[in-house]
Amino acid sequence: MDGKKLKKEYFRESGKELFEKRLHAKVEIKKFNDADPKSFKERQLIIKKLINTSTNRFFIEPPFYCDYGFNISIDDNFFANYNCTLLDSAPISIGKNVLFGPHVSLYTSGHAIHPEDRAKGWQFSKSITIADNVWLGGHVIVNPGVHIGENSIIGSGSVVTKNIPSNVIAAGNPCRVIRSIHESDRFVREEMDSF
Repeated sequence: MDGKKLKKEYFRESGKELFEKRLHAKVEIKKFNDADPKSFKERQLIIKKLINTSTNRFFIEPPFYCDYGFNISIDDNFFANYNCTLLDSAPISIGKNVLFGPHVSLYTSGHAIHPEDRAKGWQFSKSITIADNVWLGGHVIVNPGVHIGENSIIGSGSVVTKNIPSNVIAAGNPCRVIRSIHESDRFVREEMDSF
């Protein structure tokens, strides 16, 4: 990527309006994280006001953290385990039937490469998309601009720096495709009945 194009992608996240939006999110997140564990409906109402979703079929285990909330879209049947962190300076889109293990982090933001620019607060932000039926294992980190294809699994502790195709198992730092998911990976009905 040439320097001119890169410069166009950088911005400074400052100003009263953005500060107030981040502060609002922090207040709501504190309410969510501090709510009585028995107050499921209260927690759902708090988080539904913060993020974009049209479903009631999702569950985020506290504690949960984000920058703004309004840049996060989740679809039906989403589950996030403890300590999910979604830094949403750019949009984060999460599909149907998605599972996050504990300590999953999605980072849409990064900082300038040159130390003088970084010290002045220059940063960039790129969207993240998690397609339908994806499972991210515990301690997975997804970097800015990444798309993870439908049905794929990301192994625990992976750092996802590039797009991952559909229907694969991927893992590592940096995350790489290990193998495809095959029909032979399916449990047969008779096996399931014995559990």
